Amino acid sequence: MKERVIITQGRYLASAVKREQYPSEKRPEIVFIGRSNVGKSSLINSLTRIRNLAHVSGQPGKTQTINFYDVGMKIEGEEIRRDFYLVDLPGYGYAKAGKEKRLTWKKFIEEYLLHSESIRFVAQLIDIRHDPMKSDVDMFRWLTANGIPVLPVATKSDKLGRDAGRRQIGQIRRALGVPELDILPYSSLKGEGRSELLDVIADSLIE
Repeated sequence: MKERVIITQGRYLASAVKREQYPSEKRPEIVFIGRSNVGKSSLINSLTRIRNLAHVSGQPGKTQTINFYDVGMKIEGEEIRRDFYLVDLPGYGYAKAGKEKRLTWKKFIEEYLLHSESIRFVAQLIDIRHDPMKSDVDMFRWLTANGIPVLPVATKSDKLGRDAGRRQIGQIRRALGVPELDILPYSSLKGEGRSELLDVIADSLIE
């Protein structure tokens, strides 16, 4: 089956903790955020099909900066290549980082999310095996309260059977308080949900 969206390039571009360190060239931004160890790096590598584009670590709290990746995609029916930044934010809810470090992360993450005019949407990653934690719910509510489009992505969907996965998606909806909310199940291991997430990204770039 022919894919509608093909990733043509992906490379690490820059790390930042303040505005002057952001890439100088403006491009649409697709943002990934989630609790520490939710599988952000694995999802980025799976989505782009570029091995080790994002460094996968078993150690929570490894991502401590805003990481920008330069990504290009071809969308079926279009002649031009669409270039955008895939933006990986530090994991929230990592208690062992220490209060001072968590406050520093919170400050530069919020500054980026509130002031970047190029964000198309935020993919908020939530581990499908567990009910959302308070930090997940707080982040979702903060994003929506600030008018930032958010798509919850339920990672590690291969760890549950189909029925258990459906039940857990319902649990995530109830916890976030939006009964009709679209939640995308994703398995980095099996690539399930990849074409659907690429379609969402493509549609956001076309708008």
